[in-house]
Amino acid sequence: MSAPAATPPTFAYYPGCSQTGTAAEYDRSSRACCAALGVRLVDVPDWTCCGSTPAHTVDHVLAGALAARNLLQAELIGHDRVTTPCPSCLAALRTASHHLAEPEAEDSETGLRAPSFRTEVERLLDRPAPLRADAVSVLQVLVEDVGVEAIAAAVKAPLAGLRVAPYYGCIMNRPPGLMAFDDPENPTALDRLLAACGATVVDYPFKTECCGAAFGMPRLDIMQRLSARLLGMAADCGADAIVVACPLCQMNLDLRRSQVNACAGKNHAMPVPYFTQLLGLALGLPEDALGLDKLVVPLAPALEAAKARAAEPKNANGGGPKENAPCA
Repeated sequence: MSAPAATPPTFAYYPGCSQTGTAAEYDRSSRACCAALGVRLVDVPDWTCCGSTPAHTVDHVLAGALAARNLLQAELIGHDRVTTPCPSCLAALRTASHHLAEPEAEDSETGLRAPSFRTEVERLLDRPAPLRADAVSVLQVLVEDVGVEAIAAAVKAPLAGLRVAPYYGCIMNRPPGLMAFDDPENPTALDRLLAACGATVVDYPFKTECCGAAFGMPRLDIMQRLSARLLGMAADCGADAIVVACPLCQMNLDLRRSQVNACAGKNHAMPVPYFTQLLGLALGLPEDALGLDKLVVPLAPALEAAKARAAEPKNANGGGPKENAPCA
């Protein structure tokens, strides 16, 4: 008698604002990959903006209430595990969870207790705040709940010959006490997932450096300079593509490529796909399910070059690209 099938992991899914607009391909490919790997996603009903990066600069409690409302919406449909593709959304949701658990603080001079963060959030929400719900990234779900070995076993079209620079960005794993996932200085989860897809992962020393983030609006020069460094280092490392897990990083490196190239005096033509797009290709999913057509710098030339490279005969000493090849 065969063993009963394992219950698929289920998460409340918070897409976030970017994934319904400028990063729609990230949402589409995340859903497709999760479905292919047996992860069930249930949309948070009536979700709203979490406040992302800007809200906390105005009012920490209001920002917490924006994020807490979405966690509460997940709890109301019976889910205390929430996943999101976006690191900024993840940081907002996890920050709210962290502060909701804090007790009331006592003023050292007056001895009076100030209202707790939870009390203030419940005043703004006009209802109880969430008690249990917490958030993790889609990357964390795939690596920890599905597992790298299971992903490797599900690969149907290995990304042989494709040299990739894994770029985590600066907040996917930071601050470590809050995000509680992977190493904050040298994370490897994305490296391992891409290797499981058959790609050659280069040793990319800028994997957690900032791309300029939202400074692309008030200080374009800062974004241009930082993003140019990322592209230049990936090229020096021999990568065919920078693989990202953040909508804002992807926008700065891809959509704003002409601005970055103008600053650097270079003509970087390296594509910047989301990791879920490459994972989807490796799983044999159709391109239209992954939104590859939304990339400003097309991925096709890099894939064709990788196929040609993979077809080349290895030299006598077993040459050819190696996984985790050190940067030149």
